[in-house]
Amino acid sequence: MVGMAAHLLDRLEAMKGRFGRADAARTADLLDRLSRTRFRDRASLVRLHEAVLFLRAYPASPRVLRLADAILLDFASRIRDPGEFDDPEISGIAGTSFSAVFSHAVARRLAVRHPRAVTIDWDGYEGTAAFGAALSRRLPLFSDDWPVEANIPYQHWMGRRGLAWLVDRLDGDTYDALHLPLAWNLGSSPATRSRTRWPQRRVFYHRGRLLSREDVPLETELASPPLAVETLPRARASRLLDVILDTSAVRFRELYGFNWPDRARILRADAGRGMEIYFFGVPPEHRLPMRAYHCGAFFKNGVPVGYVETLSLFERAEVGFNLYYTFREGETAWLYARLLRLLRQLLGVTAFFVDPYQVGLHNEEAIASGAFWFYRKLGFRPVGEEAARLTGREEARMAASPGYRTPPGTLRRLAESGLIYNAGSEWDRFSVRHLGLRLAGRSDGAGGWTEVLGAIPDFARWPPDERRAARDIVRAKGAPTEVRYLRLMQRHARLKAAVLKLGSG
Repeated sequence: MVGMAAHLLDRLEAMKGRFGRADAARTADLLDRLSRTRFRDRASLVRLHEAVLFLRAYPASPRVLRLADAILLDFASRIRDPGEFDDPEISGIAGTSFSAVFSHAVARRLAVRHPRAVTIDWDGYEGTAAFGAALSRRLPLFSDDWPVEANIPYQHWMGRRGLAWLVDRLDGDTYDALHLPLAWNLGSSPATRSRTRWPQRRVFYHRGRLLSREDVPLETELASPPLAVETLPRARASRLLDVILDTSAVRFRELYGFNWPDRARILRADAGRGMEIYFFGVPPEHRLPMRAYHCGAFFKNGVPVGYVETLSLFERAEVGFNLYYTFREGETAWLYARLLRLLRQLLGVTAFFVDPYQVGLHNEEAIASGAFWFYRKLGFRPVGEEAARLTGREEARMAASPGYRTPPGTLRRLAESGLIYNAGSEWDRFSVRHLGLRLAGRSDGAGGWTEVLGAIPDFARWPPDERRAARDIVRAKGAPTEVRYLRLMQRHARLKAAVLKLGSG
């Protein structure tokens, strides 16, 4: 029986890239059989969950979708030991639990959305001086205990006061200093990876093979007509943001824009093939001093499959693209190309930069997946001279030996340099960090553009219209959206040249 169950799993995983009519029928039959098969070990349960979740996002037929949903919506009944599934790589499965540290921004929303399921993990917390100081200002006589006694019973002092009480009474900095672990008993919550669905207008059924990188000429995609975009009504946007926050939290992830979203302006783009991209910025009080901040989440046939974070200055955008590991055998290159097309459409950016972390700097997951070559084969080039030479050498080896794979050590060397697409060399040595460090020694506390303009040696001698245009850019940073801010920058060649000079290392 064990051997038969494992064989069924092997066959199901092999069907993830096959979508013809006959294959759809075979996949459905396998799902039907697996719906009645019980697995005892964690590894098999994880394999089953991930394969079925992929097929739910990329269904070959209505029957495949229904059977995949049936298995996933009832997955909690298969879990015997919830605590076995608390690793970040697999967390979020229905019927499981985990413990993690979240920021105040996330903990506050989780306490409201999941008041019974998300609690303080006292078993995983030994208490700190910061926690004692925080409670001493909010509980009578606690200050008579914690400064002078050992082994303070924090849980007893809290009594019935729980997470909601704590996050309501502490500011973000104070709460974050506690490093307080939270336990989340997921059960059959709609927040689980198994059950999260966002209503989709229509399902896209895959009748043929998935699109590969060879099907996606990035230059052609960027030159294609605009995607259809709409602004979500406020109530629907609020519901979506809750789903996005839960989706990240159950995977032990946080994103700045998901914590501080601009709730009034959530855009929906229909990317096609069942993929929807939801894109938004942050309100003025949470904006970065220089770069324009935007982020988004992707849903494939209603299933969350990944997210993006974009930091833009003039026509340059740093793009952090993250596809959840369950879906990396899907149409990744097509989605990424479609995303860059949307960024160009909405923000006017034309030069796309990939941070070294994305391709493996201090990121072993990116090394294992060969992320550098994903971007390189789409047309990105390394910005460092050493990385460019090493890339040429590796490409020559690949041409000479088709089965050759770049060793992990070489990938780590390649990852020391970022990559860029569709730009000359002017942006190669620029970073906001270089700019900030250069100005740090002369800082007078003004910050942001005020300090940058003050550091431009000849700014006072610029023609009046160019100085006025630069000040218009500064004011636009606080506008309802940062789109106009970017568009104004993209028209100011002299300011761009000055910023590049200041920020190039």
